[in-house]
Amino acid sequence: MTDQYTFKNPVTAYENITPPKQSQPEPGLDTELTPKADLGENTYRGTGRLEGRKALVTGADSGIGAATAIAFAREGADVVMSYLPEEEEDAARIANLIEKAGRKAVKVPGDLKDSAMCRQLVETAVRELSGLDILVNNAGKQVAQEALGDITDIEFDHSYKTNVYAMFWLTKEAVPHLPAGSSIINTTSIQAYSPSATLVDYASTKGAINNFTKGLAQQLAPKGIRVNAVAPGPIWTPLQASGGQPTEDLPEFGKETPLGRAGQPAELAPAYVFLASAESSYVIGETLNVNGGMPTP
Repeated sequence: MTDQYTFKNPVTAYENITPPKQSQPEPGLDTELTPKADLGENTYRGTGRLEGRKALVTGADSGIGAATAIAFAREGADVVMSYLPEEEEDAARIANLIEKAGRKAVKVPGDLKDSAMCRQLVETAVRELSGLDILVNNAGKQVAQEALGDITDIEFDHSYKTNVYAMFWLTKEAVPHLPAGSSIINTTSIQAYSPSATLVDYASTKGAINNFTKGLAQQLAPKGIRVNAVAPGPIWTPLQASGGQPTEDLPEFGKETPLGRAGQPAELAPAYVFLASAESSYVIGETLNVNGGMPTP
């Protein structure tokens, strides 16, 4: 069986998918996605790089968050999973995979648009894991709209509450609990550098995340807490089929990259593992682009 260390051609390492036109209600489920996203559940091989670590991952039920949670567990970390109540079916599957890796999985459903929920989430993580040393702010909201006038005030507010405010609330609550050597990893996007015409609000949140990451990294570096970000390109997740892309564009999703295909969540997980591990001890304020070769500054 191949794993993430197997030598392979990146053009053909994963299927060049042509997703059929499909639509799910927000927030979308992996179980309803066609084709299914590859979370690395059958391929990720751990080597003990996060042995004994204590992680909180938001959006851990599906997509990039789920692939990261699986990888963290196989590297030796216990994981608190944050997700929306509607995503329970996906979350239960990921929790089972974490437990099969011999690690503790703590499921915490709730809406991160609520500041009290964010504070409670961190408190739960610290209590259930007897501490915290990895925070992954990954949960995101993305809804494509053809015109600026189509974005309602409520939708704009929800995008910022989910993508930016929750990151602020969670990080602010977590920092007092993080010992030296801890890692905060935020999920930004290629959209921070190359915004799509249909994703004006979403792209602007990702620019804010990039800036927040680099500024906070300077502030926390003297404390020995590293802050970095991962910027995915077009990655096949339920986000895309639940309003994140125009339905008619789904069959061509990701084909504009130099590799000619969309990425899979399994291809993101090693980036998060690297930034969480001691291997990246001199990497601070960095945005690691995992986007199939799309140019960035």
